[in-house]
Amino acid sequence: MQNNWFTADPHLGHEGKNSGGIIKLAKRPFTSIDEMDTVIIDNINRKVMPDDIFYCLGDFSMKDHNPYLERINCKNKILVPGNHDHTKRIKHATLWHNFDNLKHNGDRLIKLKMDDTIIILCHYAMRTWNRSHHGALHLYGHSHGNLPGDSQSCDVGVDVWNFEPVTLPEIMKRMATHPKRLS
Repeated sequence: MQNNWFTADPHLGHEGKNSGGIIKLAKRPFTSIDEMDTVIIDNINRKVMPDDIFYCLGDFSMKDHNPYLERINCKNKILVPGNHDHTKRIKHATLWHNFDNLKHNGDRLIKLKMDDTIIILCHYAMRTWNRSHHGALHLYGHSHGNLPGDSQSCDVGVDVWNFEPVTLPEIMKRMATHPKRLS
C-alpha cells in the first residue's frame, strides 16, 4: 500500500553566516547542521517507504537539492516550492518527481484529492483557498510553528512534527483538536 507523507521547511544545509542559520533562528535542538540534516533525513527514511509519495511544502534545502535527495530512499518526491527554493537550487534537482513542472513554471500550489478529501498544498498559509467553504483542507509550512492552524488547515513543518514527515490521518487527528474554521 502506497502512503502519502507531508513535511515542510527542513532547511537542509542552512548554516547562515550572520544569522546563525536555521538552528538558531528556529531554536532547533541540534549542535550542528550535519546533525540536523542527518536526523531529518533518517526520520524520512525510517517512515517513508520507497514506493510512497513524499511531499515537501517548501524550503527543502539552502543548497543544491540533489545531494540531499540522493540520501532519501523514496522514489516519488514532490516539491511545492517555498521562498528559499530558488531556481538556482532546483534547476538541476532532477530527483524531484515533478522536476519538469518545477523547471518550466515552478507551481507554488498543488491540489490533491485523497479519498473524498480535497487538499491544497502551499508553502504559505492561506486564509482561504479553493473549496475551503466545502471542507477542503490546507497544508502549509513557512511559519515554523508560529502560525496555528484550525480544523481545516495545518502547519506540516518539521518544527511542528518532531522533525518527521506525517500522514494525512495524523494531520487530521491534530486538526480535530484545533479551533473550528471561521468562514
